Amino acid sequence: MDDMHHKTTDAGKLDALLGRAIQDISAGYGGVMISLGHRLGLYKAMAGAGPLTAGELARRARCAERYVREWLNSQVAGGYLDYHAISDTYEMTAEQAFVLADEESPVFMPNAWAVPASMWADEDKAVEAFQTGKGIAWGDHDGRLFCGVAAFYRNAYRGSLVPEWLPALGGVVAKLAAGALVADIGCGHGHSTTLMAKAFPNSQFRGFDTHRQSVDEANRLAIEAGVAQQATFARAKADDYPGTGYDLICFFDCLHDMGDPVAAATHAAKALAPDGTVMLVEPFAHDHVEDNVSPVARMYYAASTTICCAHAISEGGRLVLGAQAGEARLGDVFRKAGFTRFRRALATPFNLVLEARL
Repeated sequence: MDDMHHKTTDAGKLDALLGRAIQDISAGYGGVMISLGHRLGLYKAMAGAGPLTAGELARRARCAERYVREWLNSQVAGGYLDYHAISDTYEMTAEQAFVLADEESPVFMPNAWAVPASMWADEDKAVEAFQTGKGIAWGDHDGRLFCGVAAFYRNAYRGSLVPEWLPALGGVVAKLAAGALVADIGCGHGHSTTLMAKAFPNSQFRGFDTHRQSVDEANRLAIEAGVAQQATFARAKADDYPGTGYDLICFFDCLHDMGDPVAAATHAAKALAPDGTVMLVEPFAHDHVEDNVSPVARMYYAASTTICCAHAISEGGRLVLGAQAGEARLGDVFRKAGFTRFRRALATPFNLVLEARL
């Protein structure tokens, strides 16, 4: 049996697959190192400092040198820091700092590692969900999930939402500048709402989410940002939030998490002003599985398996879109809800920005 197995195995293909598997396991180990570097302030202590010895970095970050040296070597091995053998020093380039040390950067990545950490912590729940077909509500996940998702998206939105995404919609920026009423559905920590409120002081913003802790945090962040007069947050479901006459209704990376996206789109149709717009931001995806073969697609399908689909199922799961729904299936949801116009306004490697109008 073994001989037969070996005869049918292509050595080159096997080596390539093993190489991929080792790379992935290495990335998992590396993620723990990145999270430690972030939490301990090691990256921040290196940014712009030039070459440092392990001892110098340990003193700057108030950590033990022997641990710091081993951590530094893991970073060099992964291509995240540079090493100068002649002086036994370690250095962070400007590009590395942009990704690892600058928390305001749109490509700051360390927080993203909180998401797989939460997925590992919730593995037993996922096993049970697979075996029973039951859902897992967003609020039942490990706490790192909310922090990881909020922090990761906050920076992406800060870099793109006001300068790129809103201008891609027909006539929306002019309305916001003049003074519009906006609903942000599934707002989470309200980073998207607060960003828009700061950019458009004449407009009013209402954020809605079902997760109490996220709503409390959103209200706190709005006060901190000085926009609490304009941006208010409340608990409500996507198909029963209060108010009508909204000029803009936003769904940021949340429609695919909902148990009944058609009901959410139908409620939006009722709540919109006569010439209002729905802005739908979803994870980037092509319409067919065979076209969604990439590191980003794998990340989204994986999170979708244990988080997005699980939440939609916990809400009744009338239509479980998943995080790789694609433009065609999303358009179908809005057509069923009575929208007559649906178009792709913009696409990035991570997001589809879609526009729906009645």
